[in-house]
Amino acid sequence: MRALNSKLTLSMIVRNESERYLPRVLASLKHMIDEAVIIDDGSTDNTVNMVRDTLSGLPLRLVENQQSTFSNEVILRRQQWEETIQTNPSWILNLDADEMFEDNFHEQLDDILKQQEHDAIYFRLYDMWNEKQYRSDSYWYAHQNYRPFLIRYREDMETKWRDTPQHCGRFPESINQLSYTCHSARIKHYGWARAEDRLAKYKRYMELDPDARYGWKEQYDSILDPSPTLVSWEDV
Repeated sequence: MRALNSKLTLSMIVRNESERYLPRVLASLKHMIDEAVIIDDGSTDNTVNMVRDTLSGLPLRLVENQQSTFSNEVILRRQQWEETIQTNPSWILNLDADEMFEDNFHEQLDDILKQQEHDAIYFRLYDMWNEKQYRSDSYWYAHQNYRPFLIRYREDMETKWRDTPQHCGRFPESINQLSYTCHSARIKHYGWARAEDRLAKYKRYMELDPDARYGWKEQYDSILDPSPTLVSWEDV
C-alpha cells in the first residue's frame, strides 16, 4: 500500500463488458491501484460479479445504475466524478473498460505518483483496429496527441463540465487549470478492435448523434471503411 498522498484510485464506467476486454484490463491494473470506483451503467450480463471477483481484496466502491444513462454521457460522467471524489482519492486514474496501458507502465507509475511538480498526466491513446495494429489516417490520429487520464485530486478545484450529451470528456473541463506533463507511456484502446464492435458503435452514433452535432460526421462514416490504414504496434 502506498502512502496516503500517493494513493491511486481507478475510476471507470462499465456496461456489459464481462465478455469483452474488461477482465484483461482489470487484471492488468489490479497490482497498480489502491482502490477502485466502478459505475455499472445498467449491465444485463455478468459484469458486476466479474468486477467483484477480479478486484477481490481491494477497496471497491461499486455503484449499480438500474438503467443506462449513456445516451446523455455528461450525466454519467458527473456521477462517476462525484462517486470517485467521495472516496477521498489522492490520484484518479480514469480509464474506460477497453483501455489498457502498455506492459511496462507499472515500472514507471510510482515515480509519477511521488513527484510534486505536475497535477495532471497526459498520455497518448492508440485506437487498435485488431490485437496487433492501430489505425492511423486523416480520421484516426488520436495517438498523435496527448490527453489527460491521470490527475491529482484537489479539493479546491472548480468543477465545470463540457455540458454536451456526447463527447463531454471523462474529466471536468476544470482540470485544464492543473499543471501537467506529457508522459511517454502509451494506452491501447481496444474499443474498435473487432468488426462487430465497430458496427455496434457506428449504429450507436447514428442513433445518438445522427447529425454529428457533437462529433465528426466524416469520422463516423469512416468507422466502416473496409480498407483502413493500419500500423503495426511495436513494443518499446
